[in-house]
Amino acid sequence: MQDFCVALKDYSDSKSAVFVNGNFCKDPKLVKAEDFFFEGLNIAGNTDNKVGSNVTTVNVDTLPGLNTLGISLARIDFAPYGENPPHTHPRGTEILVVVEGTLFVGFVTSNPENRLFTKTLNKGDVFVFPVGLIHFQLNVGKTNAISISGLSSQNAGLITIANAVFGSNPPINPNVLTKAFQLDKNVVEELQKEFGGDNY
Repeated sequence: MQDFCVALKDYSDSKSAVFVNGNFCKDPKLVKAEDFFFEGLNIAGNTDNKVGSNVTTVNVDTLPGLNTLGISLARIDFAPYGENPPHTHPRGTEILVVVEGTLFVGFVTSNPENRLFTKTLNKGDVFVFPVGLIHFQLNVGKTNAISISGLSSQNAGLITIANAVFGSNPPINPNVLTKAFQLDKNVVEELQKEFGGDNY
């Protein structure tokens, strides 16, 4: 038993390392305070993009001391009317607190109900998104917004729905998406171009 398993970033010394939860453990004798430290969460992310948001993640990839601890963190910056588009975290529940601004948030339950739960959140309000469910956040204010999220995994994973469906590599056959979304094939192909996939 050990107190921690700091993720080893340099695998050249992995022959003597223990592999735990997707990462090699650093020799505990070589662990330093820096392995448990991350700086810069006070710096706003660049929201000058198509969706008007930026997510700064603090997970095992950026903070090796999180390995095996089952937690991570994210700062989400929103431009006015920016959104964190519908997405899911396959390996973690998310709890979000609004630091600045007003967000309209929600999640959808699994089939067959597909029930939508939404709420408008103001500064200091908290909302939880259950593991694996599709959810979103939208800044409904005329000013920037900031939120902080805690996640119940060292790496909760991220699947942005539109990117995954229309921007997969290689692209999903347009006939599949045409039938699934009940859309014209030209619309599907245009969405695939928009999200980075090539024609099938």
